[in-house]
Amino acid sequence: MKTRNRLLGPLALVMAGLLALAGCSSSGGKQAEEDAAGAGAGTADTPRLKVAMITHAVPGDTFWDILRKGAQAAAAKDNIELVYSANPDAGKQANLVQNAIDQNVDGIAVTLAKPDALTDVVRKAQDAGIPVVGFNSGLNEWKEAGLLGYFGQDETVAGEAFGRRLNEEGAKHVLCVIQEQGHVALEARCAGVKKAFQGKAEILYVNGADMPSVQSTIQAKLQQDAGIDYIATLGAPFALAAVQSASDAGSAAKIATFDTNKDLVQAIKDGDVQFAVDQQPYLQGYLAVDAIWLYQHNGNYMGGREEPVLTGPAFITKDNIDQIAEFAANGTR
Repeated sequence: MKTRNRLLGPLALVMAGLLALAGCSSSGGKQAEEDAAGAGAGTADTPRLKVAMITHAVPGDTFWDILRKGAQAAAAKDNIELVYSANPDAGKQANLVQNAIDQNVDGIAVTLAKPDALTDVVRKAQDAGIPVVGFNSGLNEWKEAGLLGYFGQDETVAGEAFGRRLNEEGAKHVLCVIQEQGHVALEARCAGVKKAFQGKAEILYVNGADMPSVQSTIQAKLQQDAGIDYIATLGAPFALAAVQSASDAGSAAKIATFDTNKDLVQAIKDGDVQFAVDQQPYLQGYLAVDAIWLYQHNGNYMGGREEPVLTGPAFITKDNIDQIAEFAANGTR
């Protein structure tokens, strides 16, 4: 499969780096083990670093809880003080990056959901000698922004794979729900779906910060158009909202989604959600922090500073859900 082949090179680099790290670890304390979210990691015998992780997370979106656990695991292993902050407003997110610069941190990991608002402040960090890596959002912008590396999935590729799967499922009319208008990664997902899907595809924008509004907006759309037979959501909480929306609307539309959490895993088991695309947020958070440690202590670049390290897409269905459920219960998938 083409997508899987694209992952092999970057992930081989990742695994080599992780194996190398195992040789320079020592036992950590109880707090480090807790921060590592059960990963069992020790603590690197290297000078303590301070790393800022700054995302565009919307409060209440469980995706970011999973990603943050990965970042905490890497920080605990690497003897890093992790300073996490988030704001869905791009201007305020840029202010958080500036705050990190003012604190003279040893590295910054940032999402570029709305790159135009962040490019200038990222360059300020670089001018101050602070290494910056990107993750989750900004696949098409990270190199131009001069970042050391990027960790995430190719959202266009993921969207196209989603669209092809809808074709296999026999879908005829899909509604792609975007919870934040202008977010480059989310827009790319739905664009990929529309490109590969052979039926009718349309986009519905909702306010992801207001879940009751999300639910009612989807319900109204389904009541307006009974021809919609599939709903594609871009996050686990929105898929669960769509399940309720379809029920309240008396619609037979099926639901599939990007991203997971433990409730979404149960919904797949129960047949309420047909499948999910997993971009492995725990891995994104882990690698973003670990990449800064590798750079600061050994001058390494994951992906050779030329290629992104892809963490997805992979499909989760009823056929393989039992393999994921254990990790989802721990809050890491």
